[in-house]
Amino acid sequence: MNPTPRPHGAVTFSQAVENSPSLARLAGLVQESNDRLKAIESLIPEALRPAVQAGPINEDVWCLLVSSNAAAAKVRQLLPLIQSRLIGKGWKVTSIRLKILIAKK
Repeated sequence: MNPTPRPHGAVTFSQAVENSPSLARLAGLVQESNDRLKAIESLIPEALRPAVQAGPINEDVWCLLVSSNAAAAKVRQLLPLIQSRLIGKGWKVTSIRLKILIAKK
């Protein structure tokens, strides 16, 4: 029994995730990446936090997205501490990549 018919067969995001194992996996990875960022947020200086975003996870490699070269240089110094925190929280992280976001003009 369909609760409400959707125009043109549109489905909600949660319905799509429920019906697609690959979307469910992707949604899980996005959530895990966000959880990792929350776990390390206190290690990042407060003024630098807006410059850092959670990025993709590829097996045991995590990517942090940073807004500039300067921010990346500062975060790079924190990587051993960040990796240690994540491992201490139970995540398998063999390396952390930094990717600089290019602002679109």
